[in-house]
Amino acid sequence: MWWLDLMLTAAAVVVALAMRPWRAVGAGGPPWPWLAWWAALPALWGVDRFAQVPLVQPLSGACLLMWMAGWPLAVLGLLPVAAVVSLLAGLPPAEGLHRLVWLGLVPMTLALGLGAAIRRWLPNHLFVYILGRGFFATAIAGSVAGALSVTLHGVPGSLQPGDLMLARFLAAWGDAFLSGMVVAIFVAFRPQWLATYADRIWLQRDADRR
Repeated sequence: MWWLDLMLTAAAVVVALAMRPWRAVGAGGPPWPWLAWWAALPALWGVDRFAQVPLVQPLSGACLLMWMAGWPLAVLGLLPVAAVVSLLAGLPPAEGLHRLVWLGLVPMTLALGLGAAIRRWLPNHLFVYILGRGFFATAIAGSVAGALSVTLHGVPGSLQPGDLMLARFLAAWGDAFLSGMVVAIFVAFRPQWLATYADRIWLQRDADRR
């Protein structure tokens, strides 16, 4: 179903370009943590090929990039990530597109929707942002994306669906632990490195008391 992956990619890119996210980047360019994490993503996405163990599931890392850079800029940033991992891991174009969609676009879009629901329905509290968005939204989005990928595309080679689902579930929670930890550090020390965080929203109660 490469055509579905292509349609999802085209739709995401069109929406991201229409929002012109580069306008939010300052004259000095994006913060270096954005670039460092973006540069590390090809290694995460191709870990199963580099290790030559098909059951080892790649980490997404896309949700953390989205929390840092915002959804539109992250969408555009994932395009070269998919190209680089395809080149380094020797992936055919259809597989590279598949990883772009199911390791990148789908989980971070689901996480964005969950993050919006958290902001709408839960208290605007600092720890709600850290645990709700940084951890649980990332874990749920990664798990759902992995399940959808198996359902729509099947399993590669001789792998069993149950084994692959479990591996992707564990990878999603590993991704969530990493995302939640980094988000917590940035909120405490460098909140300006999170494009999806603002003191006026998540510290609203403290601001009202002052």
